[in-house]
Amino acid sequence: MVKLIKADTITLLNLEIMGNMNKKTHFGYREVDEAKKSKYVGDVFTSVAKNYDIMNDAMSFGMHRLWKKIMVELAAIDDKDIILDIASGTGDISKMISREYPNTTIFMSDINFDMLSEGRNRAINESFDSNCSFCQLNGENLPFKDNSFDLVTVGFGLRNFTDKEKGLSEMKRCLSENGKLLILEFSKPINPLFSKVYDWYSFNVLPRLGSIFANDSESYQYLAESIRMHPDQESLKNMVLKTGFKDCKFFNLLKFGNIKDLRTVDNIILVVFYLTGLHNQKF
Repeated sequence: MVKLIKADTITLLNLEIMGNMNKKTHFGYREVDEAKKSKYVGDVFTSVAKNYDIMNDAMSFGMHRLWKKIMVELAAIDDKDIILDIASGTGDISKMISREYPNTTIFMSDINFDMLSEGRNRAINESFDSNCSFCQLNGENLPFKDNSFDLVTVGFGLRNFTDKEKGLSEMKRCLSENGKLLILEFSKPINPLFSKVYDWYSFNVLPRLGSIFANDSESYQYLAESIRMHPDQESLKNMVLKTGFKDCKFFNLLKFGNIKDLRTVDNIILVVFYLTGLHNQKF
């Protein structure tokens, strides 16, 4: 059993920097030393933390809240589940789970202290902190025992990992035998026409929105680039399977509706889910 930590405390569990100076990786479109990527990513989210929620609403026209709601519905959560929310940021996913399943135990976690602080303050101010703990940690080196969690969620965070396979392996290690992993992430458009619109919007509109709302166009330029460098749907599915997950599925979402629409969406991306051991499917 993982110990619940007081809501007014952020516990620094493990921030070991993964990677080395001799191996290269990408930071957006730039090639950087693997060991430096987490610092660069950290600088981005420190810069945007105060305006993160406003920017999410502006960038997605508020749709990110629907995508997260569908994610929580897909999880088929039991009210006694122990849940790790990786890259929890300002706490949208944890809030939805806490409100709907008040007897769960939720660990909100993020590698970035500023983002996690925003999430903690919001949890306290909006009164969903009673079943939440707050842990600053590196998702590629989770400081928990094997089989600690019934559910792991990652919302718009996996693409910022330095070593995605290492992170996925750690998530699998920490999940119980019939545990579930859900990843919410941007990916590749399937429709060629939408792909052109998507590219124009990402590289022309997003940086301008960042400049207007957060006085920071460069961070949102990185976010657009990081989406382009993220593996496509099938590649990421194969990566998940390679780390030992089973029953791995993804869904492309750009449908304004409820969870039943998942059966019909097959032409445009925005969100990808990966699940393992999901026994109570609702679709």
